[in-house]
Amino acid sequence: MLFTENQNALEKNELDKPSRKKPMFPVSDQLRYYLKHHGREVKMMVSYKNLLNYTYSVPLKDKTGKDTLWETVGYDMREWEFIRDGLVKMYAVLKTEGDLTYTKHLDVARIDYCSFGNSHPFRIRIVNKFNDNYDHYYIKIADASRIYGLELEHILSPNRITFLTNKETLIEEHIAGIPGDLFISDYLHQPLTNKIRFSKEFVKFNERCFVRLLGDMRSYNFVVDITPDIEDVQYRIRAIDFDQQSYEGRKNLYLPQFFKENIPLVETVMKSLNKDSIEQYQTEERTLMAFRVASTRHRLMQLLNIMSKDAISTTEKITQLKNDLGEYFHNNSFFKCTSMGQVVKRQLKQTLQKNLKLIQQNLGKFED
Repeated sequence: MLFTENQNALEKNELDKPSRKKPMFPVSDQLRYYLKHHGREVKMMVSYKNLLNYTYSVPLKDKTGKDTLWETVGYDMREWEFIRDGLVKMYAVLKTEGDLTYTKHLDVARIDYCSFGNSHPFRIRIVNKFNDNYDHYYIKIADASRIYGLELEHILSPNRITFLTNKETLIEEHIAGIPGDLFISDYLHQPLTNKIRFSKEFVKFNERCFVRLLGDMRSYNFVVDITPDIEDVQYRIRAIDFDQQSYEGRKNLYLPQFFKENIPLVETVMKSLNKDSIEQYQTEERTLMAFRVASTRHRLMQLLNIMSKDAISTTEKITQLKNDLGEYFHNNSFFKCTSMGQVVKRQLKQTLQKNLKLIQQNLGKFED
């Protein structure tokens, strides 16, 4: 996908918007078996439904007094002891595989709830009573498409993801970083920001999303991780919202470059990189993804086979996406897909096949 295509969309005012409301999809028996087999399905002390029994809520403001769209919730004392103890133990399961040795100095500082968006998450703040250091994790409804998105992120991206499930409950670790919209407003145009290095990362992030069909990566659905390097800094963009894993029907919704919220980032790329550099970074990212596919091919194929039989979108959206991709790549194989899982499998083959062949050829030379 060329970044210059985005300029045409800007001129024609054809910027895409995702669906206003995505339904939740239940976890199938096959997906549940996969989660158990790979250690994702565990026993939990508190469920998502337990957290819904709050008695009051107070709007949560940020440091400047602006509404955050989150509410801090409170519970009846009879409920609180059970919930508090369970949440601390669940944090131990998430972070130390259930070792409760260190839970005696941990406590729940706050529980926040967000009714905005699809997943209606609870954010749990765990605090160390000795030094007041805190950490967060999230409890959400176990949505199948979101779970596929998390697992594909774990397998195909440079980032490992820790998440756990139990029946209708999903627990996710907190992904640290500067929210994309905040990065645009407060960091992007700062003198110390290395726009060339950031542009490279945005190109690679854009490519990752398209290859594995992760949608709705508007600026507030990803974070920017800034790491000091030898003489400068490196940037890593990480998705934090996986609700729109291969759900939408329009091809452009899987490319962050086409969202109006990301226009400042695309303009930075166009000013900082030439066409050859953009194509180089796209090829680098596809090669890295191909290496990940090769090293995790059995697990990935197991997941994709389950996904291919699962219902995680509508017939209309499946038809639209397979037609869009088939026409874009001039490949009739897309037209034969009957599920979103099959579209994802075909997309991976379409975009990574050339890189996988080169890897296999080089490995063969090495072995000879």
